[in-house]
Amino acid sequence: MQSGDVKKRKQGSLPVVESSTSSNLEAETDSDPIIESDTTDHSGDDDGVSWPSDQDEDIQIENGEEAGLRDKSPTNNHRPTAAPETTNGTSNSSKESHAKQKALAQERKAAKPNADSIARSKKLWERLRRKSHVPLDERKKLVAELFDIITGHVKDFVLKHDSVRVVQTAIKYANRDQRKMIAKELKGEFRNLAESRYAKFLLGKLLVHGDKEIRDLIVPEFYGHVRRLIKHPEASWILDDIYRGAATSQQKDYLLREWFGAEFAIFKSEGKGVITSVLESILAQNPEKRKPVMHALHDLINQLVQKKTTGFTMLHDAMRQYMLNINKGSEEMTEFLELLKGDEEGDLLKNLAFTSSGAGVVSMALAHGNAKDRKMIVRAYKNLFSQLAHDEHGHQVILAAYDVIDDTVLTSKSILAELVGKSADPDEIQTEALTTAVNHKFARIPLLYFFANRRESFMDVTERGLLDTVHSIRTETSKKDPATRRKELIAHISPPLLSLITNNAATLVQSSFGCQFMMEVLPGADSNREPALKAVVALVQSESSEVQAALKTPAAGRLFKTLVQGGPYDTQHQRIKFAEPALGFHIMFFEALQASDQVLRWATSDNSFVIVGLLEAEGFENKEKLRKILKKAKERLEEAAGPRPTVSTTETGRKKEKSKGGNKGVQLLLEKIAGQTT
Repeated sequence: MQSGDVKKRKQGSLPVVESSTSSNLEAETDSDPIIESDTTDHSGDDDGVSWPSDQDEDIQIENGEEAGLRDKSPTNNHRPTAAPETTNGTSNSSKESHAKQKALAQERKAAKPNADSIARSKKLWERLRRKSHVPLDERKKLVAELFDIITGHVKDFVLKHDSVRVVQTAIKYANRDQRKMIAKELKGEFRNLAESRYAKFLLGKLLVHGDKEIRDLIVPEFYGHVRRLIKHPEASWILDDIYRGAATSQQKDYLLREWFGAEFAIFKSEGKGVITSVLESILAQNPEKRKPVMHALHDLINQLVQKKTTGFTMLHDAMRQYMLNINKGSEEMTEFLELLKGDEEGDLLKNLAFTSSGAGVVSMALAHGNAKDRKMIVRAYKNLFSQLAHDEHGHQVILAAYDVIDDTVLTSKSILAELVGKSADPDEIQTEALTTAVNHKFARIPLLYFFANRRESFMDVTERGLLDTVHSIRTETSKKDPATRRKELIAHISPPLLSLITNNAATLVQSSFGCQFMMEVLPGADSNREPALKAVVALVQSESSEVQAALKTPAAGRLFKTLVQGGPYDTQHQRIKFAEPALGFHIMFFEALQASDQVLRWATSDNSFVIVGLLEAEGFENKEKLRKILKKAKERLEEAAGPRPTVSTTETGRKKEKSKGGNKGVQLLLEKIAGQTT
């Protein structure tokens, strides 16, 4: 399966339906998404196809339906087609026959219910859909005329493949009251519309353009029918779109609970109005129901997996609930892991990785599985790890694999090779990809995970909670010590990352993510760090205006302060966590400042705390020399320090700062100088 397909499945987009024969448009047309995207040929009012004129339709019916009827009649079966004659008599006879057929086609069309209304609405639709060619005032008149036609007859329009598009356009350009009118006319029919090949897209339009009242009219009609509809070839996609993109949290609970068995489709709560889809809570209140509930849930999950419809967010949520309630090492766990691995094409695992619940399922499967299971799961993502790293949820699978796979060589060859390359000297393409990853909100996490002193700086509560769950499981399933595993992986990943810093420090320092990347990697890398440290020091003397502007940012200040202090600050133990072996950055940095006569420039800048860190650095032999330089420029420091912050006391006796004052870093430097003289 290609990576693009994976992403499409992850988004839960509706199935693509083959379009009818299209013709070239002379004007630009408009389209509108369903829940997230609507790229299907039958999904809206604009699919790149113009409606045929009445004359064209007549000819189609004449040459299609009527000819078909003639061919199927008992007397005309297998009748050979006569060669065309060129005599005037024959030509006139053919024209007369053609005119009769056309008249018959018109009669048949006119005999259909609402034929006149549909024909008029299609003409209006043809005009409305040409977005760039219809002035606003004219559009309003056309919409008003269209609603005059369909009001009271919406149900007659929505189940036909052509007229349903007219209603979709009406919804798109309607006002709030007009949309509610359509929704109320269709009340009680939404479930039937979802099962229709064409009308299901109308639900998407209503949900996208509608409000809470319309949503609350639509969603409850699916209660009690989830187990059937999720297996329906048409309704399943719109049901999952409603669950993922439109339903409230309580409505999601109602829908997901039905996966636990028919009982939950009939009885909406356990009494006292408590509604939850957390299976653990339900089983805690009714432990006797565990066996039938788990059986019903597993049975429905297995049916969808066997049908290869594994892209549903609702399915992933159900699988997560199932896995969270399986006992470790039980037969249920073994069967579930076999279910995950049993998909030969790997679509199930690929789709799971791109949703929140699905990523949790894969992460826990890696933790519960044995070495062989983990290898098979990792193999399913071959050539996809870069895409996983850039995904909001997919990168969690990579972190879980880091933490549970004992074979670090396998991790290095399968995962790290795709993320950072196989060589310590990356080529131009690899460097560009790495630089992009470093500055990406999610792709940087798999690179920083080994080095970061504080997970809170780049991981949210949900993600940290998932990893804590994985760590608790691996105590029984993994043999290697976590510290040893981490050290071995750092040794694999350090060379290419240090090479990236050496060759691209000037680019990295210009972004906050790039500064954080260097701040985490340089103290923790297990390789020769000197070339990378020298590249960072060289930034001080850079003539680039972009680099000099970047050095004044808070992110650059944190980077240089961490390096001159010898390592990051450990908030848990309230001390500096020194790098091993020592960085020695303070010496190189001070020499660069002296050579370019920038000591006072840094001391009086917004990043003056870097010089404070230099004075406090352990083992810095030039502290006295630095103090002398600062003392000589005391007046300049006092000018840069600005006013002191003012503090007031609240009624409770708590001190509150009224004004921030001047440069606190410079003020602290003055205190250190004064303290030394006294």
